[in-house]
Amino acid sequence: MKDDFLVFDHVTKRFGALTAVDDVCLTVKRGEFFSLLGPSGCGKTTLLRMLGGFERPDSGRIYLEGRDITDLPPNQRRVHTVFQNYALFPTMTIWDNIAFSLKLAKKEKGEIEEKVNAILGMIQMSEHAWKYPNQLSGGQKQRVAIARALVDRPQVLLLDEPLAALDLKLRQHMLIELDAIHDQVGITFIYVTHDQGEAMSLSDRIAVVNKGRIEQLDVPAKIYEAPSSRFVASFIGDTNFFSGEIVSVEGDYCTIQPEGFPAISAYNDKNLKAGQRVDLSVRPEKIRVTLNPPLPEKGAGINVFPAKVKDIVYQGVYTKYWLQSGGMRVSALKPHSRFLLDQEAITWNDDAFVWWHPDDGYMVEAK
Repeated sequence: MKDDFLVFDHVTKRFGALTAVDDVCLTVKRGEFFSLLGPSGCGKTTLLRMLGGFERPDSGRIYLEGRDITDLPPNQRRVHTVFQNYALFPTMTIWDNIAFSLKLAKKEKGEIEEKVNAILGMIQMSEHAWKYPNQLSGGQKQRVAIARALVDRPQVLLLDEPLAALDLKLRQHMLIELDAIHDQVGITFIYVTHDQGEAMSLSDRIAVVNKGRIEQLDVPAKIYEAPSSRFVASFIGDTNFFSGEIVSVEGDYCTIQPEGFPAISAYNDKNLKAGQRVDLSVRPEKIRVTLNPPLPEKGAGINVFPAKVKDIVYQGVYTKYWLQSGGMRVSALKPHSRFLLDQEAITWNDDAFVWWHPDDGYMVEAK
């Protein structure tokens, strides 16, 4: 354990009858951009507050570079927090906001000037140094809040939904900036969010939190492509679930008979046997929608089903379709890799086909 950078060792936190964090064990690597992702009330912010020293666990310990910090007050931990409301001092200039912690620590004047000017340059805010917070945009305020938290080089930077107050375009821009800042400073970032897109864009690894427990901890691609549970599959992006019984197994593949839907061929990655029940997740972008079925030579072994187009949403880079097939409503995405107006349009109430390869489904749960 002493070789691990940050460790939550069987940490539990209760608030009355509510168990906010339930026996959590996780390890964060030095310099990692690590995200805690989950719905509101799942316990992710409580984990962050315990790491920052603002809450104390009822049981378990927290270690930072081999040192037990569980009982240390916030000012004795080299752990800083960036909040979504910025928490800047309104009567101080940007320069003084950033210098505040260094002055509090009684650093030399020359050292303060060097560090503040350096980090102002890093966040591209040097020309705004003598402005006040009310003279800045939301994105500029967030950059200043991050710079203030980083100026004395903490061991860990905690970011609690830091982009929630920004509009979509600015949030997308700040994601790029935040990633660049992390690459420059090399400090461990712990990022709390309920936004799957943010976590997937920024993180080296993600812990998906549900009801106080870690459902899955892995790199973004594995969490998306190989979710460990139905909750993870449904929370990370959109998916279609086909729940049913395995009726046959042949080699690496099996046939699933869902309720209210034709039989489906799927890669049997869980090595399940006939008679077992399974939930199969198929992401919308894996499903093709065409007015005609695939050609026989291309369709061998592929799942192909007739469907009726029920709803269409055009979103620029792709179109999302909802189709009725068998007794199920199926969602599918069609990317616009070619000029859309040159293609045959699929419209409401069209008779169409949905199809996907057996390798493109993933068994998330056997019951």
